[in-house]
Amino acid sequence: MTTLLAIDTATEACSVALLHDGRVISRYAVIPRLHAQQVLPMVQQVLDEAGVVLADVDAIAFGQGPGAFTGLRIAVGVVQGLAFALDKPVLPVSSLAAIAQRAYRLDGAKQVAVAIDARMDEVYWGCYAWVDGHMQLQGVEQVCAPEQAALPRAASGTWLAAGTGWQAYAGRMQVAVSGQATESLPHAEDILQLALHDWQQGRHVPADEALPVYLRDQVATPKNPL
Repeated sequence: MTTLLAIDTATEACSVALLHDGRVISRYAVIPRLHAQQVLPMVQQVLDEAGVVLADVDAIAFGQGPGAFTGLRIAVGVVQGLAFALDKPVLPVSSLAAIAQRAYRLDGAKQVAVAIDARMDEVYWGCYAWVDGHMQLQGVEQVCAPEQAALPRAASGTWLAAGTGWQAYAGRMQVAVSGQATESLPHAEDILQLALHDWQQGRHVPADEALPVYLRDQVATPKNPL
């Protein structure tokens, strides 16, 4: 029986989820600036509730971004530390995909246009559709001005808006959507579901490849001096 642990600290929300013996146990809280203090206690809580220890975990999934730089570094640090210590593989999952998966879980949406507020007058943008039992990216993920956000060229049918970018820039986003998702932040439960599919397909990586995805290279990567 597969046992997977998922961790997410990419946004204001901090969450942990564990799949064990077919059961999902999770903890979730919106606690800006407290992720570093709370994420490991959350991990211990779900392990205790399931009656397992870290060594029983087959792999560790995490929200790899895009999202808050500090939050992403916290997740990567925790996941790499645990995975190296346990000699376990990791399963990186897009934060945008996790939000789309949550919109499917809570709202039944099968096409989701996700926008996370990226600050600096931009959004992290990605469009996802329900294909073969999970949310799959349609096109590419990108960081762009709200006015530049667009559905895939071949898009049809209704699309649901999800993510904090819609709350911040809805008046500037020229994308036709049918409504707003119930929740706008990622949850480790949805990362877990996407990671389970990757695990079953053998798409896992070693601990040193547990890396964040920033999208905004000009901020994440220092420029070379002139």
